[in-house]
Amino acid sequence: MTGEQAIEELERALQRKGLKTTAQRRLITEVFFDPRFRQDHPTVDTLYRQVKSRDPSVGFATVYRTMKLLVECGLASPRQLHDNQTRYEPESPGEHHDHLVCLDCGHILEFENEEIEALQAREAARHGFVVAEHRMVLYGRCQRDPCERRGAAAAAPVDPSA
Repeated sequence: MTGEQAIEELERALQRKGLKTTAQRRLITEVFFDPRFRQDHPTVDTLYRQVKSRDPSVGFATVYRTMKLLVECGLASPRQLHDNQTRYEPESPGEHHDHLVCLDCGHILEFENEEIEALQAREAARHGFVVAEHRMVLYGRCQRDPCERRGAAAAAPVDPSA
């Protein structure tokens, strides 16, 4: 979903709730759905800093309330992935992905795998279970720099005579 599509959907939802679309809500939604920013799974604080750099008049509470609205409208999902902070990711109807999370640097990688999805569906059916939704998060250590160097140092043999 593009930022403009999300804004249109938010405007419809706000109208149903009797709320107004404001320039600040539009900006927050644009930043949140910006493809350069959305892979970061931002916290409200991170999103606030990004929005504030574009419009210093936007307050933290406005960003927080707008994210609540985006969640209520089904345009964003809160996630607790690895650091006990609530992070948000844009929702696009009909799309699904899972996550790989680095325990060292916090890098979050989204991935899709049809074989995994098919296996999960088969297992649910085998157990007579109807899946309403699911989330898969794999935690580990990435091979990106500097994690790669940290991992190599941790795996290096220790010389007992040293």
